[in-house]
Amino acid sequence: MLDHPRRQQRQHYVVTGAGTGIGRAIAMRLAAEGAQLTLIARNQTRLETTAEAISSSGGLRPSVETADIRDQAEVEAAFDRAHAQHGPLRGLIANSGIGGSNEPGPSDRFVDLVQTNLVGSYHCLRAAQTHLAPGPEPRHLVVISSILARFGVPGYTGYCASKSALLGLTRALAMELATDLIQVNALCPGWVNTEMAREGIEGIATGMGVSYNEALAEAMKAVPMGRMSEPEHVAGLVAWLVSTDAVGVTGQTLDMNNGAWM
Repeated sequence: MLDHPRRQQRQHYVVTGAGTGIGRAIAMRLAAEGAQLTLIARNQTRLETTAEAISSSGGLRPSVETADIRDQAEVEAAFDRAHAQHGPLRGLIANSGIGGSNEPGPSDRFVDLVQTNLVGSYHCLRAAQTHLAPGPEPRHLVVISSILARFGVPGYTGYCASKSALLGLTRALAMELATDLIQVNALCPGWVNTEMAREGIEGIATGMGVSYNEALAEAMKAVPMGRMSEPEHVAGLVAWLVSTDAVGVTGQTLDMNNGAWM
């Protein structure tokens, strides 16, 4: 693991969607700072791969819990087991979600997108709330939203709606929990070099009838810095949010998009 400050020594965090991409990078970063993690997602094989990477890099071996975040009972059971194994939570990184387009008709994915990205995240936040460590030390609920919470994209009604709603959820929950000194914040990444982003570029390429690299260059024209972020960059922002350097930051949405939305 890279050398990072040990700011989270044996602090217990849950990271959802930790099997790939941004979630995996967040898990790796928090583990590098000494955290004890519980990883939750639907795909156990991917979670085990992340757990093994953390363990082999010198981090504390994470626990792995499989759950479909759309199922409230499954979520609550996973958080109960996490608490039983590692004790109260210092925080949750609610990263699980699905992407892609949707269109009206029999195969419209709108409900699935909203049920996963919004309702599923809500289930995780409420389950985490019941297992947070007592104060007055800061506790953290961090929601991973998207730049598409900031503006609309044709064909992405479900994704845009669900990711936008997460920002309202963040603000309301921050108000609810402020008197308990629980910090609730959201992140809106832009293009991040993940499997989901690559699938998005491939979709653009197919729609335009051009190569992947041509579609990538076209997408980056809308990004002033002309590049994607890396998952590790988002992980670093999360690590700051849950550190003592960010005490007092709550109800906020932080944007990391290389200038694509200002």
